[in-house]
Amino acid sequence: MGGVKKKKPRSLLARIFQVKNWKLILILILMLFVSATLLRLDHIEMIKLRQDVLDTDAREDATNDEIIASLNKLKEFTTKHITIDAYEENGVEHIRFGTGRIVLANSYYRKANEVLTKAQNEADNYVTNPNGNIYRQVADICDAQGKRYGWAYPDPRYINCWQDELAKFPSSEELQSQIIAQIPSAELYEYEFASPYWYPCASGFAILTCAILILLILIRIIIWFGYKILIFIAEHTR
Repeated sequence: MGGVKKKKPRSLLARIFQVKNWKLILILILMLFVSATLLRLDHIEMIKLRQDVLDTDAREDATNDEIIASLNKLKEFTTKHITIDAYEENGVEHIRFGTGRIVLANSYYRKANEVLTKAQNEADNYVTNPNGNIYRQVADICDAQGKRYGWAYPDPRYINCWQDELAKFPSSEELQSQIIAQIPSAELYEYEFASPYWYPCASGFAILTCAILILLILIRIIIWFGYKILIFIAEHTR
C-alpha cells in the first residue's frame, strides 16, 4: 500500500544554512546597528553616573554616605554592562572598558584642610618640643614656596610640600606629645571601575548575535570555496 511520505523535521541549524547569504548579511548589518546603539546608551548612562559622583563630591554639604552611595551605583552599573570609553593620551586615542580614573579631589582637599587646621591649632598648645613648633616651620616654608611659584592651598603642590617638609622631622618618643598631621594619601581618593568584555545584558546579547552571524557567514563562504575547489579538482582529474 502506498503511503504518504512524511517530511523529516529539519533542525534549526539546517534551516539557517538554507537562508541566503545576502539575507544573513542584511540581518548582520541590522544587528550591528542595534549593538552600536545599545553600547552607546550604556556609555551615556555610565558618563551620567560618573558625573553624578563628581557632582556629589563637589557639594560642600555632601556626606560621606552620599558619596559612597553614588560610587556604588556607578560600580554596580559598570560591572554589569559593557561600557566602552574613548580617551586621549599623548595625542593618541585609546579605548578602555570601564570608567577610567575618578578623583574625588574635593573630598581629598576637605580632609587635608581638616587635618592641617587641626594640627596647627593643637600644636599651639604644646610648648615642650625639641624641634619647636614644626607646623609653624612647615607652614612658613610652604607659604614662602607658594608665594614664589604662585600656588597655595588647596593646590596639590601645597599639600605635597607639607608632606615633604613634615617627613624631614624625625619621629621619636620625645615627640609623642606633638600631634603629627596625617595628611591622607591622594590614592585613597582615586577610583576606577572596570567593565567586563562581555556580560549577559541587552548589548551583550546583541554582540553575541553579531558574532554568531559572522561565524555562520564565514563557514558558508568556506564551504562554498571548498565545494568549488573539489569540483575543479574532479573536472581536471578525469
